[in-house]
Amino acid sequence: MSTVIVAVFVLGYLAIAFEHQLRINKAASAILIGVICWSLYIINVNQLLPSGTVPHWFEEEAKAAEVANIQQHFAIDLQLLKLTGETASILFFLMGAMTIVELVDAHEGFVMVTNRIKARRKSTLLWIVGFLTFFLSAVLDNLTTTIVMVSLLKKLIPNHEDRMKFAGLVIIAANAGGAWTVIGDVTTTMLWIKHKIGIVPVMQQLFVGSLVCLIVPLIGLSMSMKGDVEIAAPTKNGVDSSIRPWHQWLFLILGLGGLLSVPIFKAVTHLPPYLGMMLALGILWVVSEFVSHTLDEETRSSTGVLAALRRVDMSSILFFLGILLAVGCLGAMGVLTAAAQWMDQTLGNRDIVAVAIGLISAVVDNVPLVAAGIEMYTMPENDPFWMLLAYCAGTGGSCLIIGSAAGVAAMGLEKINFLWYAKKIGTWALAGYLAGVVVILLQRAILGS
Repeated sequence: MSTVIVAVFVLGYLAIAFEHQLRINKAASAILIGVICWSLYIINVNQLLPSGTVPHWFEEEAKAAEVANIQQHFAIDLQLLKLTGETASILFFLMGAMTIVELVDAHEGFVMVTNRIKARRKSTLLWIVGFLTFFLSAVLDNLTTTIVMVSLLKKLIPNHEDRMKFAGLVIIAANAGGAWTVIGDVTTTMLWIKHKIGIVPVMQQLFVGSLVCLIVPLIGLSMSMKGDVEIAAPTKNGVDSSIRPWHQWLFLILGLGGLLSVPIFKAVTHLPPYLGMMLALGILWVVSEFVSHTLDEETRSSTGVLAALRRVDMSSILFFLGILLAVGCLGAMGVLTAAAQWMDQTLGNRDIVAVAIGLISAVVDNVPLVAAGIEMYTMPENDPFWMLLAYCAGTGGSCLIIGSAAGVAAMGLEKINFLWYAKKIGTWALAGYLAGVVVILLQRAILGS
């Protein structure tokens, strides 16, 4: 049955990849494979469990069979409950971040940023966007940074083809920026919580490699992007005359401040990040209710939180749900752990194992892969393997658009085609990924760390 489930996953993956050719929304394919994989898994477990239909003269065996049945179902329920909780926290986080961004956008807050970007050459603007995303992702996180930057690009670049290339670079920059801090990516956070990497050592050992991971694709994409981008002329007070500059500044500062406060909230309270996001959204919601009294009726109806919630792309949320369910099923079956153990035995060299995990994370979620690595190895804190694993798991997902949360978010927000990304962006992402690995290994050899 494991083979059948993996086959369903692969077929669903191909349906997502060929979304436009099949004319089936990727969210529909993702939800189907998520539910089908779990259904097949449960059916298989039920067939393997003792039925309890033992002759009455074997009462002890019958009781043991029934206990085994209950225990197995209980274990599966716990797995699914844990997966549901983890998935829900990601979806709530994503919904909160998207709503905050929509609120800032509705009050024309991003205009205050885009009006100050004067670069018109595509290559110059690409470098500005790349470095801004890289450093913002390090202090925020790659998912939220991607949502913010794609929203900015929509205000900045009217041509969709050009904007998709910029969004592709944003994915690479967000993942690279998130890899060299313990709060920039979920995998580095996992390794930090498990006392595998330290706050300062990971910055010292991964910053240069992560920067190279960005610069290589930047150089490559810059060479292919010629000419100037048509940037809309700066607006004075936004698209609506009743929205004043103080409205724009207020929501821009509160929105970005709320997003930046999420990692601080987590560090102080040790509560899940989505609660920090909900706190930021709640504060912004209350402020918007007070501010709405200063706007005319027409503007008030389009700038409120309820209006922002209607604009949130729910298909992207459902796509996330389906993908996380499907990958979670593979994890529950032990497929990912078995794959990690097989790599360890086959490849031998742990540096190669880390690089391979990064490449595999472009296909399946990096979280269960890193979790399997944490369970498999017992090296001390700040061991070179943990550092390389943090880099590879954080940046390898850029090679395919559905290999990271940042990529999935950008895919939904900008309607980026899987194959288009693989052709136009994936090759440069892979080149940057491998270049970063080489730099980290050279740095280790030179400095002896």
